Parts: sequence; C-alpha cells; structure tokens
Amino acid sequence: MAGAEPDAAAVAREKPPSLWTKFAYGFGSIAYGVKDNGFSFYLLLFYSQVLGVNAGLVGLALTIALMLDAISDPVVGYWSDNFRSKWGRRHVFMYASAIPIAATYFLIWAPPEGLSEMQLFWYLLTLAILIRTFVTFYETPSSALGPELTRDYDQRSTLFSWRYFFAWTGGNAMSAFLFIAIFPAFAVAGRSGQFERGAYEVYGLIASALMFVGVMVSALGTHSRIRHLPPPPPKRSLTLGRVFGEIFETLAERSFITLFVATLFAAVAAGLSAAMSVYISTYFWGFPPQEIGLLVLGVFISAVIGPVLATPVTKWMGKKNGAMAIGLLAFIGSPTPIMLKLFGLLPDDHAFQFRFVFVAATIDVALIICFQVLFTAMIADLVEQAELKTGRRSEGIFFAAVTFTRKSVQGFGVLAASAVLALAQFPKGATPAEVDAETAWRLGAWYVPAILFFWLAMMAVISTYRLDRAGHEENLRKLSVRTNS
Repeated sequence: MAGAEPDAAAVAREKPPSLWTKFAYGFGSIAYGVKDNGFSFYLLLFYSQVLGVNAGLVGLALTIALMLDAISDPVVGYWSDNFRSKWGRRHVFMYASAIPIAATYFLIWAPPEGLSEMQLFWYLLTLAILIRTFVTFYETPSSALGPELTRDYDQRSTLFSWRYFFAWTGGNAMSAFLFIAIFPAFAVAGRSGQFERGAYEVYGLIASALMFVGVMVSALGTHSRIRHLPPPPPKRSLTLGRVFGEIFETLAERSFITLFVATLFAAVAAGLSAAMSVYISTYFWGFPPQEIGLLVLGVFISAVIGPVLATPVTKWMGKKNGAMAIGLLAFIGSPTPIMLKLFGLLPDDHAFQFRFVFVAATIDVALIICFQVLFTAMIADLVEQAELKTGRRSEGIFFAAVTFTRKSVQGFGVLAASAVLALAQFPKGATPAEVDAETAWRLGAWYVPAILFFWLAMMAVISTYRLDRAGHEENLRKLSVRTNS
C-alpha cells in the first residue's frame, strides 16, 4: 500500500521495554536456572555417590525423563500460541506452574529412607519427569514473551541478557550457598557434607522456595503488558493433522534447521560438561568444597560481564558473527586449563592452579553466557520470518522446538559423562583421597577430546545460519506492507 510506513521505522520509534519489564521478565528465569543447575551438576553426584545408585542407572533415569518431557514442549508451545483467556496467551500457564514446580523440586532431593537401588531409580525417574514437565509449562510460555515484548533487533539481545543474567545468578547463588554454607554445616568427622544426604534436603527446600518466588515475580511483573501483546490467531477447526501441519510449516525454515542441529550438539556438550563439572573440580583439580564454592562465586562476575557484552556485540558484529567469534573463544578456551595440566605445563602448586582456574573459568563462562544470549536472540528473530510465510506468530513453537531438541538429547550428555567415568576406570563412591593421580589424569584425558568434539561441531553448524540485521528489518517492512494493504 502506498504511503504505508515500513515496520522497521515504526519499531525504531517504539518505546523499549521498561527497566521493570526487563527485570521481571528476566527474574523468572531463576526457576529454570536453579532447576538446570541442580539437575546438571548435583543430581548424578547425589544419587550415585551419596545414595549409592549405579551411575549408569542414574544416567538412564535422567535420559528417559528428558525424552518423555520433551514431548510436552511442542504441545505446550503450540497450545500457548493459540490459547485464549482474559490473561492472554502465556500468563495462565505461568501462574499455574508455580506451586507444582516448587513441590516436585523439593521432593526429588528428599527421597524416603530405606529405598532399594531400583526403588530409588523409579523414584528419581518419576520425580524427574514431573519437575521437568512442570517447568516446561512455565518456561516455554515465559520464553515466548521475549519476541512479543519487543521487535527491535538490538533490544531483543538486551531483553535476553536480563534473562540469562538471572538464570545464571539464580542457579549459581544456590551452588555457592551449597558449598559455602550447607556442605560445611553437614560435615561429619572430617567427611565433607558433600556426601551427606541431609545437606541435599536442605538445599531442595531453599531452592524450591526461590523457584516459586521467581515464577510469581515474573508473572506478576509482566502482567500489565498482556493488553499490548499480540493476540492469538483467528479461531479455526483444529484437527491433529492440521496441528502437526502448522508446526512443521512454521519450523521448515533453513535458518531454524541450522539452529536445531546446532542445539543437538550443544545439548550433549552441555550435559557432558555439567555432569563432569563437580568430578573435574573435586577429583582432577583436587579442590575442596570451599574452593569449589569460590569458583561458583566467580560465575556471578561472569553473569554480569556476559549479558552486558551481548548488546554491544550485537550492534558491532551482528548476532551470527558475534556468536561465532565469542563461541570459538569460549569453547576452545573452556578445556584449556585441563590440557595444560595434562601436559605438565602448569606449576605443581595448588594455590596457583586454583587462581589460574578461577580467572580462566570466570572469563570463559562470561563468553558462554554472551554466546547463549546471542543464540537465543537469533531464534527470536525467526518469528517474523515465519510469520511472513504462515500468517501466524509462533513464538511458543520456536522456543518449544529448541527446548524439545535440547531435552531430547541432553541426557546423552549424562550418558557421555558416564562413559568418560567408565573409560577412566573411575571408582564408584570414592572420596578424593581414594582416587590416585593416574585415575585423575585419565579423567581429564578422556573428558577434553569428548567436550571439544561436540562444541566445535556445534560452531560449524551455526556458520550456515543466514538471517542478519538487514534481513530482519526487511521482514518487518514486508509485514508492515501486508498489514496496511
């Protein structure tokens, strides 16, 4: 239509989301951050080393739970895209999930006494499925709010920076508290509280309360924006075939397929890295709980640097180029301290090694967080591209597809960690004093090539992503012409 204003120009004049909106939107990610941190870093250790369940069984339970939970992602994503209520498309799901999330997360860390190994397996499997499903009913609609709150290319990076800041700080606040306060309080006769089940029950109680607060603050804090959010698509007759047809039509986009495949590699790498983190810190480096707690505190510095870095990187390099540059630095740098020690290139001085690892890890995690922000903002920009093709806004489907992929394969990261432990001939239930230097060396030697393979494969796939700033603004212009014609 002649005279129709290009949508990109209209977006440039839109008022950015307020500081309160950014805060509330980001604060809700504390729930996911706490859950992900606990599941990734401590659940394998708790059930295998503390409760005595075979590590392979624990990995199997978590893998099954992830795969079954993944089924709920496209269902919730599509449902929230098309949901109709006076509270909009997303908020009903967010409010409804708060109490179930908190209750199930506490229970998974407080199994009844006296259960056999197989009973603990089934208990873990059941609770893992429940907590992951309830988190999906919050996280998918909550994530989908991001592209709805702003269409601006740079503001989306800023908005997701807040989300990743709180996800990382929330999860790591609990980790720091666990190592600095809870584990020392449960130490018995020189044995670290890290191996006492009561410590994990206290952790579960505090963490579940924090998750509840995160969900409610985010839902209430963004509630006033409901009237400004895009409405659901027009009512239509929905058959199972049509539902799946619309999902596949939305996702059949080359740039999304690129991110889909990249997420496969990223999920396995993340699962492997997280599951091995405590093992590497405790057994390879020989750090006691207090020093591990200090390493976790370093992540608070990272969680400030990474999100702050994301917006200027977006403006300077664009999201894809920025993700490539930052990602290569982060993922090659991550195992570097381990490689230096394996080849005897670090001084055999515990204090020096701790300081070196602290600085290296703080910088590396900051780069990883920046990469995650850019990657997520790249997904958000696909919403308008799909809308041009389908006529529907499908934020929920896009974010659900990514989380579906991550959940479907991340359990294989835990299995990969179990394989690394097996190849290193790592003893079950061993304390740091019971693991000799040769076993610790094998642990690092098997871990490094495994993690590098998955990270570098992911980066190779991302290099084929196509949508840039100019493409996004052209999509906005075309949508404006369509709307005004």
